[in-house]
Formats: sequence, C-alpha cells, structure tokens
Amino acid sequence: MNRTRRIAVTTVAVLAALAGTPGLAQAQHPAKAEPLTQQADSALPPGWRVTGKGLARELVWRSDRAVPVGDARVEFRAAGRLLGIPKAAKDGHTFRLALRGATPLKDLQVLAAGRRLDASADNTGKKPKNSLKAAQPPAPLPANSVDPGRPGGYRTVTGEYHLDPVKLPGFAQPVEMQAVVVAPTGATGRRPLALFLHGRHPTCFKPGGSEDDVTLEWPCSAGTRPIPSHKGYLKDQKLLASQGYVTVSISANGINGQDGDIEDGGAQARSSLVRQHLAKWADWAAHPGTAPAAVPDAAEADLSRVLLVGHSRGGEGVNRAAMDSLYPPPAAQDGYRGPVRWKIRGTVLIGPTIFGQNPVADVPSTTILPGCDGDVSDLQGEVYVDGTRGVSRGTALHSAVYVVGANHNFFNTEWTPGKSEAPSFDDFWDDPEQRPDPVCSTSARTRLTADQQHQAGATYIAAAARLFVAGDDRVRPLLDGSGRRAPSADPARVLTHAVGARRTGGFLPDAPVKVTGGRLCSALDPDPAVACLDPDATGRSPHFARWWTEKEAGRGAVALKWSAPGATTKVSPPAPVSLSGAKSLALRVFVPPNTTGTPLDVAVTDSSGHRAELGQVKVDGLPGTERTSSYWARELRVPLTAAIRAGLDLRHVKSLELTPRSPSGQAWLMDSWGWAPGTPTARAASLPRVDIGRLTVKEGDSGTLTYHIPVQVSGHGSGKVRFSVLDPDTGQAKDKLVTVRPGSAPIDVPVKVKGDTRFGYDEQYDIVAKAVRGAVIGSYRGGVTAANDDPAPAVTLTPVTDRVTEGGTLTWRISLSEPAEVDILQPMRLLPVTEGAELSTKDVDPQWLTDHAGELPDPERALSLANLWVGTDIPAGTTTADFTVPTVKDQLAEPAESLRLALTDDNAEPLPDHPVLTGTVVDAPQ
Repeated sequence: MNRTRRIAVTTVAVLAALAGTPGLAQAQHPAKAEPLTQQADSALPPGWRVTGKGLARELVWRSDRAVPVGDARVEFRAAGRLLGIPKAAKDGHTFRLALRGATPLKDLQVLAAGRRLDASADNTGKKPKNSLKAAQPPAPLPANSVDPGRPGGYRTVTGEYHLDPVKLPGFAQPVEMQAVVVAPTGATGRRPLALFLHGRHPTCFKPGGSEDDVTLEWPCSAGTRPIPSHKGYLKDQKLLASQGYVTVSISANGINGQDGDIEDGGAQARSSLVRQHLAKWADWAAHPGTAPAAVPDAAEADLSRVLLVGHSRGGEGVNRAAMDSLYPPPAAQDGYRGPVRWKIRGTVLIGPTIFGQNPVADVPSTTILPGCDGDVSDLQGEVYVDGTRGVSRGTALHSAVYVVGANHNFFNTEWTPGKSEAPSFDDFWDDPEQRPDPVCSTSARTRLTADQQHQAGATYIAAAARLFVAGDDRVRPLLDGSGRRAPSADPARVLTHAVGARRTGGFLPDAPVKVTGGRLCSALDPDPAVACLDPDATGRSPHFARWWTEKEAGRGAVALKWSAPGATTKVSPPAPVSLSGAKSLALRVFVPPNTTGTPLDVAVTDSSGHRAELGQVKVDGLPGTERTSSYWARELRVPLTAAIRAGLDLRHVKSLELTPRSPSGQAWLMDSWGWAPGTPTARAASLPRVDIGRLTVKEGDSGTLTYHIPVQVSGHGSGKVRFSVLDPDTGQAKDKLVTVRPGSAPIDVPVKVKGDTRFGYDEQYDIVAKAVRGAVIGSYRGGVTAANDDPAPAVTLTPVTDRVTEGGTLTWRISLSEPAEVDILQPMRLLPVTEGAELSTKDVDPQWLTDHAGELPDPERALSLANLWVGTDIPAGTTTADFTVPTVKDQLAEPAESLRLALTDDNAEPLPDHPVLTGTVVDAPQ
C-alpha cells in the first residue's frame, strides 16, 4: 500500500509503530464484542481482534481466563518484535493497544516477563526432560556460623500513621501517606531504619466479596476498601524490630491504581513516595514533638543507617529511591523537592522488576529470586547483579538469592490466601486441565508452603540488614555465593551468587574478549546462532531477560558445548587481569536444569606463558521446567594455591581455561573473578546522571518543524552510555556509545514534523539508554511524539448490489468524506433480521464464513449468530472500499432471505445517525 509519511527522522527513526506505556491500566471492555478480522491481513488468531477507526483503532486480545493484576508488564509482540504495552480492562480478561500505523499483525504473542499468556501449556502429556530429577530439591548446604533469622532480644511495638496525601507528577489523584510501624521497645540510642515498599497488586476490594470484586482503581469506589498490601510484611518487620531496627512499611495503592499510563511503570513515583516518608522521619528525628502518635512509641530512628526493602515493582521503586538520593532527578519529574537527610546503606529487592535495567552500582543490594515466580517469571531482578559489573567502583556487594520453590506473592501475607484480608491467589497457578508442574505445583517436593517461603524471606532480609547496615561480616557467606545456609530458613533451599565486594580482576564475556573452543554468545539476539540460549530450550535464563531492543550489545556469556571430554574453552580478555590478593578464583557458571555433577577443570595462564591447573569444579543445574527461569549461574570457587605454587604472576593473568570431563554437555560462563573474604565499605562515586524526556507536539496544518529528543545530563564527571535509537518500522535499534558529561548534549536525534490537513495516527520516535561505565540512568526511555491534529473523515455505507439471486454477491461501499494518510479500518456488524427470513450460515460461501468469523456453517444457524463483526480496510490516500458477501445456490425453494448490516464503533454498537442497511437474496429461477 502507498502511505505518505509526514514525519522523517534525519538520523535514525525511532520507536515501534505500535506504541504503548508500561504497566496495566484500565479500559472498559466492550459488552458482547465478537472477534473482528481485518481484510488487509490474514485472519487473526483466536482471541485477537482489531477494533475502532481513526485514533480509536486498537489491537485487542481477550483471555479465556482472568489475568491477575501483577508487576510484570504485559507485552504485545508480532514476529518477535515489541509492539507495545497494552492497557488492561477492568474485567481482567481484555487488553488493548492503540494502533499507530500499518504494522503487519503476524505471529502475534502476549508475553509477561517472557511468559506466554496467549498459549496454553503443553497438554500432550509429555514430561519435560529429567522431570523425575526435577522434583528433587538441592542438597542442604552447611550451616553458617550465625543465623540472622533468629529473633533478637527486644520486644516490639506496632502502630500506624496516616498523613495528608501528596501530589506526584503525572498522577491525577493524590497518593496516600500511610504506613505501619514496628519498632523495638527498651532500645537505647538511635536505631537504624528499615523501610518496606510493596509491589503492584489490586488496590480495592469489597468486604465479603469475591475475586471478581477486586479492582485496580484509585481512589476506591463506594462500598469497597483499600487492600492493605503494606501490612503484608509484619513478620519481617517484627523480626528486624526484635533485633533493634525501627521498621516502617508504606502503602502505595495510589500509585498502583494510576501507573498504567506512566512511561516508567511508576518507578519514579515510587521513589518520590519513599523519599517523602524518609523526609518525614528526618523531621521527626529532629523534632520529636511533631511526630504522629505511632512514632514516639518507637525508638528514635537513625537516618544515617537506612535499609530499603522493595517487593516486585516496589523493588524497582526503592532502587530508584537509592539512585535519586545520590543523584537527584530532574525537578519536573520528581515528587520530592527537599534535601536528602538520610543515607541508604543497602537495598533488598524481592522478585523485583527492572524495566529500565538501571541498577545503582554503588549501593549494596540483595535480590531475592523466587524459583516459582508466576508473575515476574523471567526473574529479571538478576540484572541488579549482572548490570552493575564494570559500571562504577565495584566495591558494593550485589548478591542474588535464589529460593527454590518460592512463588512471587507469598512473601506478602496480604497477597496470600488464608492470610489476607482481601481475596488473593497463588501466582504460580496450576491449570486443572494440564499436568501438574514437577517443580512448582503445590504438590511438588520442591514447592514451599506460604509459611516456609515467608520465613525464608524474612531470614534473608535480616541477613542483608545485618551485613549492609550493622556491618557484621559473619553473615556475608549467606549472601555472596560461599555456600552456607541459615537454619532458620529450613527447609527452603537457598542458593546465592554475587559480584563486587573484594572481587578483583574479572573475565567478563560482555567485554571484547577472545574465545576459542567455545562461543561468545549474546543475551538477546533473534539469530539462534548468536543467542546464548536456544529459543526452543526448556525454560529461560534470568541472565538473559528481555529489554526494549530485539538484540543488545554488551550482554553475553561464554557458551560451551561438547560431545567428548577434554574440549577446552579458553577465554582471553583484551588486557591481562589482576588476581593479586585473591584467595580463590570464583566462577559463575550454569548448566541445563535438572543435570548434576558436570565436571570442569579450571586453569589460568599469566602473561609470561606460565600455566597452572587450579583444580576441578562440579556444576549442578537447578530444578526446572518449561515454566521456570532455571538457567541460573551457581558460584563455584577453586583455590589459587596451585597458581601461587607454580610461580604465576597473578597481577597479569591473560587467560582462563575450562575443560569439561563429562562425555557431553553444555555450560555457560557468566564471569569469573579473583575472590577474597570481607565486605569493604561501599562509597558512591560522583557520576553523571542521564534522563531522557518526552516531547509531545502537534503536527500543524503546513510547513515543517524540527524537534529534538530531550536528553539531560546532570551530576558530576563523565561516563559511557549506550543509546539505542529504535526504528519505527522494523523495531531494530541503532546503538551509539557516547561519553556523557553534565550540561552537554550527548546525542542529537532531530525529528522533522511536516504539517498537513489529512487525518493520520500519532507518530512516536524513541531512544533508550543504558549505563556502560561511570554513569547512572534515571529516565531510560523517551522521545518525540507528533500528535495528529486533524479530524477523522466521516464515513458512510451505501448499497452497490443489495438484492441478488442465490449464487450472487451482495456488495456495499464504505466511503470516506476525504482521504486519510493512513489506512482506516471500519468495523461492521451483522444484526438480527427483524422481519422475514434471515440468511443462514449455509447460504454464504463457507470459506468466506471461515475467513470472517472463524466458524463453520454447521450447525446451521442465523448468520447474525455467527460472530460476524468484521472490518474493511480503506487504504491510505483512497476514499472507498467494498464489503462483499458471496452467497451460494441451493436446491431448496425458499422465501426471500435477508441480512442487516450496520457500521459500528469499537464496542460493536451501531453508529448513531447511520442507517442499518438490508441485503436480500432470492431463489434462482428454476
């Protein structure tokens, strides 16, 4: 088709032609809407339809089962390309994405954190590979010398406060300032503060009602009450309070109910809310007489020792709060404008999202990864570990804590059936029509109960507090891959790995390394020969979570595959690395799930050519199935004793060798470091901060104007950032590695907007950014949106041939009052006949019926009962298109039969002030 574009980018065009914003939002589902097919495309898959016309044109998917409100973004993709983030209807079944052009709707998929929502699980009855082994939990680890999960010696007191709500940028309704406080009694001196932030969950419920009465709105409507998600961490708060911490868990329903149209999914708003509360605590510490009643009963809080704990999108929110406390965001996007009177010592992130893949490298973190997460199922929180490598000083410890058998919701009792005030659910659901999952079904040996899971979560939150805030290095082995367990978390199997702290050197596959005998692979690439993980692999890897681009530079691994023992893979960095001062060589390696004991010999060579065999490690896979993200790296350590004994120069190690000793297999090396015990004090570097803005302009009626995507750099120093400019037609990215400095314009993407008087769709051109070295990224996505300001043309329907004999073709013409510069899809609906006989499904061509309704003629029924809501495409630059109904001859003597046809809106309702037309079919002469 010919289509005149009114916008051109003078560098590289940006953003997909189908645009959306992160998060679930609210839209009313059309009553009794049936599938709509598009004549310009092949028939859409079941559950999909295209509705509306003009600016109201949307791609709609409806699920047979309700999709619970969660923290993962729901994405529409076509042929692997991200189309956009749809809005969710209140019914929980329907998702809508505004169409912004003529993108082919082929190979449509609905994903949430990499998990298919529009395709049922395998129901063939076939078991996944090693399914029997998958049901076996890992062996228990040795106990650590101290157990942070044991209660401390303080009694605790609980209270609540409700303050005036606050206005946050981009939110129409004020957000509540509400919290529950648990603190020690009898504690002396100022006590460290732990702040909890829950994730994205339904906001309101009807007391005594069912799951159908749970909503995502703000404020709550009459007859409903707010869901107290912030009270779901009382167990964790009481444990910390017994150990001497003041704890506060804040409510964020006002953000959850309004973040559907927010570009970053509400991360900046959550950061603002966290800092609003911290500012209040700083005020109360300075002026105790101003505190609400719940706070004076608590010990005085020490704002120089703050731990932030965030669950799901709350995890991304507290990460952003840590960033904003060190590197202030642009004032226009921030909901807190006051001074920073606190110091964040660390963060705990539970099943977190990280849509921007922008972790704070210089603030220590512990990320809890639930092995049976049914919401953020790709375990993208692994980026809080992997994404910090090489960005800054590298002394902050970033650990990942993989909890086998834990789901997403049960870390919060208000999201747990049998414990919550409002209806709640297990996010890793079992479909009764499918076989149980061998790892994560509630009957599986590896699956934890709600109480077991919550106890494990509380224990590892307390471990992070004791290490990051109290500075007790004895708990570090629970978090840093040293292979120790906290008995109070039993029977949970908890595995860890880490980067940072006293690790030195670094064999990093995302640097320009040379690999022989193996393959340097890419975390994201549509080419299976380049990608690290085969697209047909059973399960997924948290290390390779999707981002905004189809492929991504700078993220990878070293892939090993062998069919005989002894096939050595050598990794050689561009410059020798220093392992000086290290006691061991630590490797993060993963193998396929449900495999055990993969042996790898490890050797290193220095710049002088001296080689030392360090020893052998054995790698076990995690329990996993096609529904889990179990390709996750285990941390393995081999002593450097042999290298020291052989006289290697550990200050200049030029290569690492891995030699498998099993007959065949696969493994992936994420990285390798020199390791020594200890946790150094993490000090934040002075770094530049990058924020991308969004500029929305009207196209105008004439002339051409040039706009520039706004990119702001603040802070101090210089750093390297990778900007990706997204092509609107292909979705592919063009990357540019840029040095950024405060006050500079690091990248210029001019967008030319040509005015006209023809109707068209909004055009959106975007860039995304990711820190590479010495920088932080706040607002990671932005661009220029050129808004159409011309009205849609008027549409009419007129008969061309509305009376035919059997075998003839009924024809109507759809006409526009003037041509548009984009295709117009006009929906129509066949309505029941009010007088006389109606055409049946056997009176029309059977292929036409299948193409337009997805149904067969049998059983015979009135044509209006055959789900015939269809769309006809009027190509850009034209004003007419015909809609036809081919009929068939039969041998029956029948009276005249008819159908009624009406133009409709996107709710399948006839357009007002438009006539309903009739087509008539009579018997052929005998």
